[in-house]
Amino acid sequence: MSGNLIDVAVVLNGKKVTASVAPDQSLLAFVRDHGCKSVKCACETTNCGLCTVWLDGRAVLSCAVPMVRANGHEVTTLEGLQAESADFARCMAEEGAEQCGFCSPGLIMNVLAMEREIRDRSAAQGIEPAMPTEDDMNAYLAGNLCRCTGYTSQRRAIRRYMESRFGAASDDAPVRAGEGE
Repeated sequence: MSGNLIDVAVVLNGKKVTASVAPDQSLLAFVRDHGCKSVKCACETTNCGLCTVWLDGRAVLSCAVPMVRANGHEVTTLEGLQAESADFARCMAEEGAEQCGFCSPGLIMNVLAMEREIRDRSAAQGIEPAMPTEDDMNAYLAGNLCRCTGYTSQRRAIRRYMESRFGAASDDAPVRAGEGE
């Protein structure tokens, strides 16, 4: 530690990064300072989801995480998931779900986190992963603010993407009115 700065080290998108940071610097500011411009700041109150990153593989809102808490951990942004995110981004484009695109990085990070968590939970239980329910999707969308749409196209894109990963939902799976294909 030098002066009022704190030395930190993280693995950012697979590369070790060390820096001296102010005690109150957010993870959001850190990743943006290190070239990860997909991570955006809009609300600064943990209400929009635009700053979503993964901390040790779990989705977090980087505006609410002090950089010192991330010290010694792995941080992943959309820049580190370009290949993994391409299929979902394609589903979003095909469903007209990206409109202005400002909210897309946070949404993509949460959808990929949902897919990973479903896979991990299923593997831990020794079962095949299954298509997420509407409630699962609602939980993952809850923290993402989009001002361009009513989320209908995003839900179609998520459903399409998840079906490509886990197979189609059963006939009794709930679908909200106006969201069917």
